[in-house]
Amino acid sequence: MLTIDDLTFRMQGRLLIEKASLHVPVGARVGFVGRNGTGKTTLFKLINGEYSPETGSLKLRRGMRIGQVAQEAPGTKMSLLDTVLEADTERTALLEEAETATDPNRIADIHTRLGDIEAHSAEARAGSILHGLGFDAAAQARPCSDFSGGWRMRVALAAVLFSEPDLLLLDEPTNYLDLEGTLWLENYLARYRHTVIIISHDRDLLNSCCNTIVHLENRHLTSYKGDYDFFEKTRAERHALQTKMKAKQDAKRAHMERFINRFKAKASKATQAQSRIKALEKMGTIAAVVTDDVAPLSFPSPEREAASPIVNLEQVSAGYEPGNPVIDNLNLRIDADDRIALLGANGNGKSTFAKLIADRLAPLAGHITRADKLRVAIFAQHNMDDLVPEKTAIDHVRRLVPHEPEGKVRGRVARMGLSTEKMHTKARDLSGGEKARLLLGLATFNQPHLLILDEPTNHLDIDSRESLVMALNDYSGAVILISHDRHLIEASAERLWLVNEGSVGPYSGNLDDYRRLILKGPGSSSSKKRPKEPVDKIVAPKPPAERRREEADKRGNMAGTRKRIQNLEAIMQKAEAAIVQLNKRLATASTERDTKRIRDLATKKAEFERRLVEVEEEWLELSESMSAAS
Repeated sequence: MLTIDDLTFRMQGRLLIEKASLHVPVGARVGFVGRNGTGKTTLFKLINGEYSPETGSLKLRRGMRIGQVAQEAPGTKMSLLDTVLEADTERTALLEEAETATDPNRIADIHTRLGDIEAHSAEARAGSILHGLGFDAAAQARPCSDFSGGWRMRVALAAVLFSEPDLLLLDEPTNYLDLEGTLWLENYLARYRHTVIIISHDRDLLNSCCNTIVHLENRHLTSYKGDYDFFEKTRAERHALQTKMKAKQDAKRAHMERFINRFKAKASKATQAQSRIKALEKMGTIAAVVTDDVAPLSFPSPEREAASPIVNLEQVSAGYEPGNPVIDNLNLRIDADDRIALLGANGNGKSTFAKLIADRLAPLAGHITRADKLRVAIFAQHNMDDLVPEKTAIDHVRRLVPHEPEGKVRGRVARMGLSTEKMHTKARDLSGGEKARLLLGLATFNQPHLLILDEPTNHLDIDSRESLVMALNDYSGAVILISHDRHLIEASAERLWLVNEGSVGPYSGNLDDYRRLILKGPGSSSSKKRPKEPVDKIVAPKPPAERRREEADKRGNMAGTRKRIQNLEAIMQKAEAAIVQLNKRLATASTERDTKRIRDLATKKAEFERRLVEVEEEWLELSESMSAAS
């Protein structure tokens, strides 16, 4: 599929990739990781032909179609559905030709090919992808120009997914998605029929979708079989071993050098000294492990804890137009040590709720009580525009403390995780991650009691995200978190609130439960509203004989359900065992570069994985019904 051999590339004199080699077999799902600025996106541009290597080669299978999300989101008057359908250029061309073709043989060929590419189901497939990314049927009929840039990028993503290229290149695909869209994308990519390479800092996405991790570090590519967790563990073990081996070699080298220096002038020891000189010359050098440690993040905790509840809402409605609330009838409290993650698709009111709590949006109705002298900090991606492009980090901090000496100002900037060089860099020249660090530091500068974070990880690499987790766990105030990063939510939130259909309230399940709920889709029984029973309805007691008959039927049904659960468990065990065997065979085929065998094995594996998900969902529903009935 893709072979990189001894590739070297420079950009503006800076060496990004040096003598890198990599083989990506057909059907592989590769996660491409590395620190920001190391050259991951540059390698994508080398793959798709935008750049040419300085030395070495990059070979792709002949006739292979490469797909990548368009850099500019579509903004035409064409509907979302038609925009996505147009991405399948072969289908579009065939349909246009079918309108004008007159040769009966050519017409037959056209319709045969349309059948081969399943053109009859194209609208349904395109609609399904758009729905998974957050567009309902009404939205799909609207023109692209009606939507903001972030939503248009979802359309661009939907278009490339619909076109099903042989090699799919995705660069941070979750940056424009909410948690719901991210969960759907994980599920979709895990079953993608062709080869995919993903640049991402989302460890859950990498764990769910990838069977290989390629790490770009120190200008070299290193491939690891397995998901991100396996890569992280294996890399740590390699580093530990390398450090240990280097220490041994350094000790041996030092011993030999001492012997040479001591005895090379003595005739009786000259032979041994010369042999050690030769051994020393032949001894290879084990490189020291170079770790580019990420500067820690820290949020100053409030000097004094506010009395709980710090925010209390009674019958509150909020929105942007009187009489048209986005969220309604809220009766909630937030305590001084709460860690709350907000769930719910974009457009349901998460950001509205955040603005309401931060006192940046007045309620339309109801009453909000806040603790005395409550300080609230809010971070959102659009706050990037608040930075003055021509000002440095030091300038931004000095504005908050104009009378503090230079040393203290620099110390405050350093605690934000910005190096001495970056302190004096203009905001316009900082990377996305560096801007995010500066904004987080400015937002929390005055030791807030409540910290609201709206998608804080979009510009942070994996190590910086871990720093964010640790900073949140060390912070003693309350936190409200909106994020598509499941790892961040699971590692730092203690409560889940669901924002849906105009309401905000506690969600009783965990993120795995929520994932299953999302993947079931809108037609599932769990997502339908149940009609309310009249409160004055009186039900007459049933006769004893009828109750006994119903209980016997119930026991019979439970016995059948129990047997079905056992059968499903057996099927799941067999499917899991088959997937393990197929992974082993795929690894062997990859080593032998047997393209046809790899493709066949990958197809079989995808089918087993699809079937396993279906069986697991049925098993879960039956198990829940058994628990409810018992």
